Amino acid sequence: MTIVDTPERRQLRELTRSFVTREVLPHLAGWERAGEVPRSLHETAAKIGLLGIGFPESVGGSGGDLLDSMVVTEEIIRSGGSSGLVAALFTHGIALPHIVAARDEHLTERYVRPTLAGTMIGALAITEPDGGSDVAGIRTCAVRDGDHYVVNGAKTYITSGIRADFVTTAVCTDFPGSGSLSLLVIDKGSPGFTVGRRLEKLGWHCSDTAELSFVDVRVPVTNRVGPEDTGFLAIMQQFAAERLSLATQAYATAQRCVDLAVRWCRDRQTFGRPLVGRQVVRHRLAEMHSRTEAARAYVHDVADRVARPLQLGASDAAPRPGAVAGQPVVTEVAIAKNVAVAACDFVVDAALQLHGGFGYLRDAEVERHYRDARILGIGGGTTEIMNEIIAKGMGL
Repeated sequence: MTIVDTPERRQLRELTRSFVTREVLPHLAGWERAGEVPRSLHETAAKIGLLGIGFPESVGGSGGDLLDSMVVTEEIIRSGGSSGLVAALFTHGIALPHIVAARDEHLTERYVRPTLAGTMIGALAITEPDGGSDVAGIRTCAVRDGDHYVVNGAKTYITSGIRADFVTTAVCTDFPGSGSLSLLVIDKGSPGFTVGRRLEKLGWHCSDTAELSFVDVRVPVTNRVGPEDTGFLAIMQQFAAERLSLATQAYATAQRCVDLAVRWCRDRQTFGRPLVGRQVVRHRLAEMHSRTEAARAYVHDVADRVARPLQLGASDAAPRPGAVAGQPVVTEVAIAKNVAVAACDFVVDAALQLHGGFGYLRDAEVERHYRDARILGIGGGTTEIMNEIIAKGMGL
């Protein structure tokens, strides 16, 4: 057994695999073309306990920790799902942790429990048209007016922004770009809150993405997440879990593509023998496998170190595992993300090449993974930002 291969987590894998086989695979191609997954999928996942994995039972979750969440993500992709499906179905993984960590009973009852029950969808809005990685430079502002904030600004590249019922929104509570940030939960339908056009993307086709606009939107002060001007720290504390989730999606996508390529090369006959009968093909498959295994091992090791302090001292009401991942492993988290993304980039390219012309068709699963993989080195902090974190960790 390993840290992610215990009897309980094997059962979790079986549950996830069964869910993907029954509820996802027959419909995924249609969702890709529709540009979103149905709301009913959230309710179905909630009923069997998958949607709440990694969230405390005290807030309506299914319990478990960061490693359990990673097991679900990995198995969804290895069973034939995709990172785009993970992004669409588990957007609450980035929309809710800040709220859970704040331990605000009003916000928990209003947003967390319904979302984990599959009856609401949440999104996280940080990125703006003028900047992405520069979180401290956010210009969407919230001005206090009695018992409300008046919000003005815009957000872009918001995952699940089309379908979301509420958006956990990073706002500046001083002058624009001051770095004094707070988080506000803003309801869809609030006067002045407009969901703009659906953004068409290279990959993650089943995950809807939107532009958001706020013009004099009045948000109750009771919808603030934690104390005022604590938003920057809250956002930074959640990055470890998000980056490890993306790293998991990367090595899981790589593993799925290794499996697909091995199957294809065994079945595909050229010049009277299977592709796998050629040394150059076997060596390419061996390299794909080796890079995937190395990435998985490192990500698992880092994730275990992130989760362990919380496992030792957490109560049932504790923030979601990984929420306060701690600075001692921030460099290792950045390395894990970059290593996994690099392995994935190599493997998806090699897998498509081995599939030849068929790999270039929309009917080929490997083609979807090739497209979906490209975002993994951008989301949650670009590869370049990760390298900067690594350099700082080296004392450079």
